[in-house]
Amino acid sequence: MQTTDLGRRRFLMNALAMSALGLMPGNAFAAPIAKVKALGVLRVAVYKDNRPWSWRQDGKLIGIDADLGAALAKALGVRVDLAELIADESVDDDLRNGVWKGGLLGFQPADIMLHIPFDRGFAARNDQVAIVAPYYRETFQFACVKGEIDCNAIPSQFKGHRLAAEIDSIPDFYLMGTFGGILAKDVAHFPSGADAVNAIIDGHADGVLASRAQIEAVLADRKPANIAKRTTPLPAFPSPGWDIGMAVKENSRNLGDAVEGVLTDMAASGELKAIFDRYGVTYAPALAA
Repeated sequence: MQTTDLGRRRFLMNALAMSALGLMPGNAFAAPIAKVKALGVLRVAVYKDNRPWSWRQDGKLIGIDADLGAALAKALGVRVDLAELIADESVDDDLRNGVWKGGLLGFQPADIMLHIPFDRGFAARNDQVAIVAPYYRETFQFACVKGEIDCNAIPSQFKGHRLAAEIDSIPDFYLMGTFGGILAKDVAHFPSGADAVNAIIDGHADGVLASRAQIEAVLADRKPANIAKRTTPLPAFPSPGWDIGMAVKENSRNLGDAVEGVLTDMAASGELKAIFDRYGVTYAPALAA
């Protein structure tokens, strides 16, 4: 009888402890900040091959998001576990795979995922997650080889010049369809925006349309002297820019609150800007920050 009572007491004590940490099967991740600190690790999902945000160089995972994830974990007093996520057909799919359910190929959900659009409409249709901590304002930019293209000309004047863009991206759709599609035959497609920027440096294209971060990072890395950047808006361009934030599981909001506090401190101290500077990208605070 005494053994049975002791076993029951141990079971109840363990159950209460696990519940407090959000580790009970029926209460998974209900208290994620406690779970993260109890386990001593913050699992951070970043996109695979997403330069300058997260990519491998000499076998090491580096980039703005990789460094930011490590900084968040350090501020929370735990170690970081960076998990590379292969982009699916949509960001909605990426949130399912990376945050609240897991991937079909065995990808385990992360505590937090970086590089998520911070947008009210997008957040409303993804009610399994909470989108928090906007940390950057992204825009697109056009760059060109000096003497080959006038970067500030109207796009119709780019006809006959070799143009580069990431395949199936907003820049790709814009160049292919703008002005009745007159540039469609001039557009070469590349696996990533960074690859498209490298194409103009390597002499394979005369102009490139990519994100500002992609252009700045590649130019800072390779330092070509013959590349210019457009200083005026592209006419009828469909995107004025967007804020980038992070995502946690919907019932993990206390982790999101903690991360937002850390991010505020990093912005105030200059630590956040220093991470962007490390990769040659001009830090632009999110409008929603």
